[in-house]
Amino acid sequence: MVERRRAALEEIDNAKFGWFHIRACIVSGIGFFTDAYDIFAINLVSTMIGFVYFAENNSQTPHNVDTAIKVSCSVGTVVGQLLFGYLADRVGRKRMYGIELMIIIIGTIGQTLVGNGPAMSFWAAITFWRIIVGIGIGGDYPLSSVITAEFATTKRRGAMMAAVFAMQGIGQLSAGLVGLIATAGYKNAIHADQANLDSVWRIVIGMGAVPGTIALYYRLTIPETPRFTIDVEQKIEKGISDAKAFIEHGASNGDYTDNIAVARANTSPKASWSDFCRFFGQWKNGKILLGTAYSWFALDVAWYGLGLNNSIILQNIGFAGDGDPYNTVYRVCVGNIIINLLGSVPGYWISVFTIDRLGRKFIQIMGFTMLTIMFIILGFGYNAILAKSSTLFIVLYAITQIFFNFGPNTTTFIVPGECFPTRYRSTAHGISAASGKVGSIVAQVGFGLLKDIGGSNKWINHLLQLFAFFMLTGIFSSFLIPETKGKSLEELSGEDQYDSRPTNKTVSDEDIKVSY
Repeated sequence: MVERRRAALEEIDNAKFGWFHIRACIVSGIGFFTDAYDIFAINLVSTMIGFVYFAENNSQTPHNVDTAIKVSCSVGTVVGQLLFGYLADRVGRKRMYGIELMIIIIGTIGQTLVGNGPAMSFWAAITFWRIIVGIGIGGDYPLSSVITAEFATTKRRGAMMAAVFAMQGIGQLSAGLVGLIATAGYKNAIHADQANLDSVWRIVIGMGAVPGTIALYYRLTIPETPRFTIDVEQKIEKGISDAKAFIEHGASNGDYTDNIAVARANTSPKASWSDFCRFFGQWKNGKILLGTAYSWFALDVAWYGLGLNNSIILQNIGFAGDGDPYNTVYRVCVGNIIINLLGSVPGYWISVFTIDRLGRKFIQIMGFTMLTIMFIILGFGYNAILAKSSTLFIVLYAITQIFFNFGPNTTTFIVPGECFPTRYRSTAHGISAASGKVGSIVAQVGFGLLKDIGGSNKWINHLLQLFAFFMLTGIFSSFLIPETKGKSLEELSGEDQYDSRPTNKTVSDEDIKVSY
């Protein structure tokens, strides 16, 4: 039985790349497209709602409101990552996949319907709905990563996971494009009354529900991963049958229907709190979780500190629009599109095509090193560079974006989905991802509180210097993670040791149970 398990998983690892692999990437990738769209569209929306709801404040969204709207999504994301990460290991990947997308769709529609009222202000209502959206987005991280990893071939696993994550760049770009098109469409109405931007931002947010709705059916019908069926549910025969069906036909399930679970003594320990503490209490395992979690934290301090404040950076380099509502929003959209085309999108796809050759650990350390250098240049040379040429600043900023995505922003998503045992793979990924979002919360609150020290946006150079420090610490934490290139999930997690573990136990009637 154990040898058959090993052979079935090896067949998945060595399977010919086919349509089902492509489908898995597309279904998971659309989720990340939606996630990024919803997260980063708020950049544009924050500028718009300043003109609609805060005309008395010089048409600027107050920094406490701006921070609350942006941070709320990250707060929800932390909850979603921890909750769905645990549940995917507890009840299964398939049972949870799609639920998080429903939450995103409901939360997105909810945002488009908010407004001021006697009992609740506009910004309080949208903050609530962004927490809900964040919970759904958070669930997408461990689920998409783990499902893609467990279905992928060893040879192309990195490229498949990177391609899923690369849809973030397309999502960010699409937010700018939709904002640009919607703003242009309402040009005359905005010139007549800036309050008409109220319709524009609702269109921009609402469009984020469309791709999620399209992908929902395919998420709900994706098969359970054979690794979860075999190693967690302990339905060895069913898992082997499902693996065969997946390899030969891309089918959801095999023909095996007996659903009998075999004694756990022959495979892996049962997941429990005591086993979790025992496993990660060993330094060889705990250091990996520490490395994946802190690396993601350090990255997101800078990634979200900049990403959710792009409009401020862009206004400082000539995309302000001189206070005219239409011109301001239009130029912020154009600026976001330029930055994404020059930096974010290329960086993601460079990772896709190189990660299985260069390796995850190499790319992560290289990326953190380059980001440290770039933030030192941008931070200490901020005023001098802007005084000399805004074009030079845009070029340097775009290079920084490239090394975010051809670097730790991609690898911090991939490695936690590969290096932990099946019974804790999703939980550990959720913990690592949640650590990152804690970093984004720190960045958002800190950015809002510190950027105006000494005057409007006068402290941004020092914030960039702080980001350089966090990138430096990310280099050191990256030495704690393993290189996962070219290794099977069982080899990385140590689960292959159970395959060869000697046992004198005979499977008796008490060792066998019917699961349904």
